[in-house]
Amino acid sequence: MRFGPTPLDQAEGAILAHSQTVGGKRFKKGRRLSAEDVAALRADGRDHVVAARLEAGDVHEDEAAARIARAACGANLKRAEAFTGRANLIVRTAGVLVFDRARLDAVNLIDEAVTIAALPAYERVQAKQMAATIKIIPFAAPEAAVAEAERLAADGGPLMRVAPLVEKRVALIQTQLAETKPSVLDKTVPIMRQRLESLGSRLDGEVRCPHEIQALAGELDAAAKRSDIVVAVGASAIVDRGDVIPAAIEAAGGRVDHFGMPVDPGNLLLLGELHGKPVIGAPGCVRSPKANGFDWVLSRLCADVTVTREDVMRMGDGGLLKEIPSRPQPRAAEPPAAAHPADAPQEKRAPRIVGLLLAAGQSRRMGAENKLLAEIDGRPMAAHAAEALRQSSVDGIVVVTGCDPEDVRAAVALCEADFVHNPDYAEGLSASLKRGIAALPDDADGVVVCLADMPRVDRTAIDRLIAAFDPAAGRAICAPTYRGKRGNPVLFARRFFAEMQDLAGDAGAKALIGAYEDLVVEVEMGDPAVLTDIDTPEALARFKTEG
Repeated sequence: MRFGPTPLDQAEGAILAHSQTVGGKRFKKGRRLSAEDVAALRADGRDHVVAARLEAGDVHEDEAAARIARAACGANLKRAEAFTGRANLIVRTAGVLVFDRARLDAVNLIDEAVTIAALPAYERVQAKQMAATIKIIPFAAPEAAVAEAERLAADGGPLMRVAPLVEKRVALIQTQLAETKPSVLDKTVPIMRQRLESLGSRLDGEVRCPHEIQALAGELDAAAKRSDIVVAVGASAIVDRGDVIPAAIEAAGGRVDHFGMPVDPGNLLLLGELHGKPVIGAPGCVRSPKANGFDWVLSRLCADVTVTREDVMRMGDGGLLKEIPSRPQPRAAEPPAAAHPADAPQEKRAPRIVGLLLAAGQSRRMGAENKLLAEIDGRPMAAHAAEALRQSSVDGIVVVTGCDPEDVRAAVALCEADFVHNPDYAEGLSASLKRGIAALPDDADGVVVCLADMPRVDRTAIDRLIAAFDPAAGRAICAPTYRGKRGNPVLFARRFFAEMQDLAGDAGAKALIGAYEDLVVEVEMGDPAVLTDIDTPEALARFKTEG
């Protein structure tokens, strides 16, 4: 890759290194310069531009990120489309993130151009949470580095996966000494139940017995035969492998795999097995709802992830959980109330983008025919746009009907879409847009506004817009382009919803795009579908002939 000042006669196809204003229009960093862009630069009095030019052996940042993400993405993860050299891996279902740290390090050690940042291995994750991001640092990466990263990320199976939580029946046994207060045992039960329910599992009974080897052995034997996991909480902490709980496991015919862990709180945890079931000798800190080493082991077991003694011994990295003066953890503090659900703090969460399909128009220029019902490739025109949304990464779909509402609804036939009718469809596009915005879910972070008369727009175009969306980075409006010309659909951040309610006429939200050019990112597409809508019988006939 050649980087630096580039004469304009060599700049076509180069990648702009720094954002700048050209003739009143904002050219953003990463823009691939077209012939029209070069002409605009020349007309603006420029004779060169700082840019990157790819050479043989270079892989564009988006292609490189997408290739590595494809190799690294395993079960219960999905790949977001790559944009600005970044491809995120998003969690599909609650579980535990599993990957080999050594393999992750090996990928990051290949070349400075290639990076993967991930949540900690074995961390509990929720659906829609970001698990990892693949980022190519410069505008391109060497083919050899990308190929090696792909190989390592796919070697023996994808680098990353999410082990889904599985409902487990967990038996709780508490031992008692003469001085044990029943209130302490009583309080332990709801805390354990809450822990398990947060993991999608359930408490399969609680029993109490004397803090004696034989009494406990009998209860362990019975519990291991009926439950999936057994947790024993002693009246006195385990201090040695010969103590009551480990001795009782062995007396019942089980084995002790490991005692102790490099996690604080949680040091005195014991891991064993009986009748093929895991048995945990729990440390006293399980009587508190605060996170401790027991949670780390339990979450893996509830996701059917095997925990060996070596696994426990490797938990020291990040294992200091105890509150200390130099690192206070105000666990009890409540976060401030949010004015809106989407304003609440969200760590590493993928934004919720909802698809809005505007299918209410009168088709004035089509004569008597409603163009949205016109057949294209064996299906009504509106069905193509609806299908693109259904296949995309949007989280929810709202369809606005107007003219011929029942026929359009039948044509769209999306069983999971929310339909809203606009009786004022004759007032223009803005009336339908306002109806649709009002019907969006409260926690929507953004909306992709799609027009039902654009049958060639596909899921890839929509997903590329979603991948580009990042209001914190100044990308609050994502507009598709083809050879520098803007088209549809357009993605808007939630901050614009209120202003959309004030629009009028048939221009839709174009005024917002013009008013907030500094927040607009142009997303170049590979085909003219984002520019192709059908408004007249002649356009429909031409479309059917030419495609």
